[in-house]
Amino acid sequence: MSRFFSSRVARRAASSRTFSTRNAGCNSLALAALWHIPAAFAAPAAPQATTAATSNTAVTVVHATATAPDTEQLGPDPAAIKRPANSPIPPSGVPALPTTGVSPFGMLPIVPSEIKHSFHQIELDAITKGEGPSALLPASLDAQRNKDLDDPYYVPTAGTGHLVEPLMPFRNRLKDKGFSFSLSYKGEWMGLFAGGLPNEHGNSYVHELTLQGVFDLGKMAPSLNGWSVHTLVMERAGKAYQGRVGEQFVALQEVYTLSGNVAAHLVDMYAEKKFRNNTMDLIFGRMSLTHVYATSPLLCSFQVTCSAPVALKQNPGFSVYPKATWGARLRFRPTRDTAVQVGAYSVSALSDNPSGWAWGAENATGLSLPIEFTWAPFLTRNRLPGHYVIGYAHDTTRYADKIGTALPAAVTSNMPGVHSGPSDMFWLETDQMVYRLGGRNQMAGGYLMAGYVHVTPRAVNVSDQVYGGFSLVGLIPTRTTDRFGVLYSWYKVSDRRRESQMIAQDMGLPLGVRGVQNDSHVIEAYYGIDVLPGLLIQPEFQYMIHPGETHNIPNSAAMGLKVIANL
Repeated sequence: MSRFFSSRVARRAASSRTFSTRNAGCNSLALAALWHIPAAFAAPAAPQATTAATSNTAVTVVHATATAPDTEQLGPDPAAIKRPANSPIPPSGVPALPTTGVSPFGMLPIVPSEIKHSFHQIELDAITKGEGPSALLPASLDAQRNKDLDDPYYVPTAGTGHLVEPLMPFRNRLKDKGFSFSLSYKGEWMGLFAGGLPNEHGNSYVHELTLQGVFDLGKMAPSLNGWSVHTLVMERAGKAYQGRVGEQFVALQEVYTLSGNVAAHLVDMYAEKKFRNNTMDLIFGRMSLTHVYATSPLLCSFQVTCSAPVALKQNPGFSVYPKATWGARLRFRPTRDTAVQVGAYSVSALSDNPSGWAWGAENATGLSLPIEFTWAPFLTRNRLPGHYVIGYAHDTTRYADKIGTALPAAVTSNMPGVHSGPSDMFWLETDQMVYRLGGRNQMAGGYLMAGYVHVTPRAVNVSDQVYGGFSLVGLIPTRTTDRFGVLYSWYKVSDRRRESQMIAQDMGLPLGVRGVQNDSHVIEAYYGIDVLPGLLIQPEFQYMIHPGETHNIPNSAAMGLKVIANL
């Protein structure tokens, strides 16, 4: 299951709380302090006064039964929720999405809960009801101190609905019987208008059609409660434009990676089981690691970075969407604000099995063992969500030393310290909402984000990546669901690959590239327009410094357009 950090909302049943004040008229103020809301929103309570003796002084003790306020009252400052005319956002500010059958960017459809009538079915319940690192924060910062929150973490594929609304009754009937599906189109057009390779200015177009299905086995057979099966098949076609700038490592269009032009590429085929009272989640079968590790919907709203940082995606030990592999993952939430996931995945060359169906054609080279910890706090009364992720993976595959990239085997065999070895990957990803606008959900606001990735230089071509940027909503006052994002990324070529090229250059050997490779920089920006339910139009801009990771190709600039339609 993707990283959708939401929590069970405070019990809707009335809860009794007893507190003391010197004046019964302070009831509303005390309730407001208890729920972190102003007195104007506190629910009135009928006090029952008794008298108790304390240190020879009579003190009036008020026993008030405080009914948990409606979720509308528990929201952020009402001034932070601004709904434009004809907005799909409901008055509460909490959208109906994500819903089963509506696919978010780079994420999976929602899976059934083990608890059939759970109020919240898109996330696991915490093993313990307390907090982790959030408990160390001052009470004025920690919005989870007194209650759990119902706040899904997602970026909708296209607005808040479907293009073909007449299908909804049919979808709902299927959902009631245990099957939900999503059919979406994503097209990316990019035009290179400056820099890059000579005589390569022009346009490139790629697209994908994605069909996702979720089988809720618990609805089909009560004995299989908590079980579900997930499938994903896609078609990709087109020609990506990174070849126009001489780029080998950074995919400048997200809808063109390992599968190339494939009519029906099988991406996912796995089973999922939620157990131990909806606190444990196990998935096993064929899947991509970037569905569940080192990804976020914020990152995947960008074109280059989706579905994970580039420095991870170019490593065979981190099977990148849509490349799938055999594996299993266990996920749980130790506390309300933390999550841990561990897994084990078969490793094979990224070029193996390009169709996704020829499982017997894959040559397993090792085992990838990832582990990831996430802290997801909610800060201040406005519940500003943050996601702080640290991950590590060890790949047992023995990779040839990159010192041999540009050198003949006869040369490298006589060099000291040259040997094959396993690979280790480390990633740190952070994002934090800094203002809220248009609703209570986790995406109704502006985010800052940053991250760092390091992979063993001996085993890969790009060993380091640093990125930072922002994702803002509501820059146009009447367009509170439109999103504007800018992301800067720096990519460092492995020291071993660069050293190989420098030695080859000194020996007068051909490099195979346009000079010794060092690093590159990419700045990408977009403006996502929520045109209508089921349709998102997103103009794109990209500027690449040192294409091909050399200084011998002019910096490139390109404009484009992404269209996403959820049918």
